[in-house]
Amino acid sequence: MNQQSSSPVKSASAKLTRGSITGHLIGQTLPAIIGVAAIMSIGLVDAYFIGQLGSDALAAISFIFPISVALTSLGVGVMVGINSVVARALGEEDPERAARRANFGIVFAVLVGAIMALALFTLHDPLFRLMNAPDHLLPLIRTYMQPFALGFPLILAIMGFNGVLRGQGEARKTSLVSITYATANWVLDPLLITGAFGFEGLGIVGAAYATVIGWAFGAIMAMALMRRAEIPLDFGLLRDCSLIDPAVSILRVAGPAACSNAINPVGLSILTALVALEGEAAVAGFGAAGRLQSFATVPLLALSGSIGAIVGQNWGAREFDRAREAALWAFGFCIVWGLCIALAMVSGGEFLAFLFTEDADVASEFALYLSIAAWGYAGFGILIVANGILNAVDKASFALTQSALRVFLVMLPFAWLLVGSWGSAAIYSAELAANLFGAVTGILLVSYAIKLRGAR
Repeated sequence: MNQQSSSPVKSASAKLTRGSITGHLIGQTLPAIIGVAAIMSIGLVDAYFIGQLGSDALAAISFIFPISVALTSLGVGVMVGINSVVARALGEEDPERAARRANFGIVFAVLVGAIMALALFTLHDPLFRLMNAPDHLLPLIRTYMQPFALGFPLILAIMGFNGVLRGQGEARKTSLVSITYATANWVLDPLLITGAFGFEGLGIVGAAYATVIGWAFGAIMAMALMRRAEIPLDFGLLRDCSLIDPAVSILRVAGPAACSNAINPVGLSILTALVALEGEAAVAGFGAAGRLQSFATVPLLALSGSIGAIVGQNWGAREFDRAREAALWAFGFCIVWGLCIALAMVSGGEFLAFLFTEDADVASEFALYLSIAAWGYAGFGILIVANGILNAVDKASFALTQSALRVFLVMLPFAWLLVGSWGSAAIYSAELAANLFGAVTGILLVSYAIKLRGAR
């Protein structure tokens, strides 16, 4: 008995299997909103200061944005896998297994980050040529992507730590990590991009340096918080045990989740390539509006992150009715928030556009994008929340199938077939159609997965 109480692993518990589901949703999502808002604000701050460098720099960052999102989304998939297996192990009242999976997950995340960094550093030029980036923008893109690639393992380390913290229901701690590296970016952006206090800015590469330095601060904060969490940061736990269980368990979720999360940005990259055929003003407007959209959907993104721990712990504890209740409340919130924010975006499209640019053509594309795509925000929220639920219940393959069909069956064919006659409006409409499809399939798949397990 004394031996058990002295083990730090034994203190870990599945606290989300008790108490009010709506209380847990609010308690886990509100801190996550702050953290996600902090992350999304980085893109807005970058766009604001880079926009002051001119339309070329803004167009360059618009090509970079979907690639950086796609890469980060792969990391999010790794985080989701770690979150899922840790939460379910805690729900099964096996804290030692949760600890082994947690520490293995952190090592795995850093190794994945190193591999991705090497590939990105080597292949960035061919990648952006495939996206129809003009030759005169490639030097600007290259100067940004090289330091970004070298620092990429840092963001995967953060994803690993946050996956462990989320699996324990520690939303506040993960938000503190996000706030830490976002704050560093806010402070460094004006200094390194445009210059301040007598320091001459570095231009677009300054944004990359600010991002990487911010990641370093975030990784340090995550490590410090992990050391004070219920599950210990102790790689020695991996020394005398089989690594097959944590490896298989994490990969079974992280592999499909990473691909699922990356599919949408990959589709966005292809849409950007199609928009590029309409001119640089269209690319700049599309990219800037996409960053604003990311900020507007922060509560939906936060909910999609917090739902995994709630559903995962209750699933592991075989509390299927509680998992179903969490899904219903989450879907309802997506509908209400998505429609309210769409009304605001469509009404203020022109005003918001001129906050980012003084170019009338860019502003026109910005407003056009919002007037069409904003009506799909509710569907996008249901899509990503459904993905979070499916990953949490070990149905990551369902989420991957849904995401693939959404992009390759709906979004890309729609845009490709109609861009010749509708112009850029076809591309924005394709995103709307894909989000509506994602909402319907998401609800059906979650209903099927929960009903299937509950019937056993």
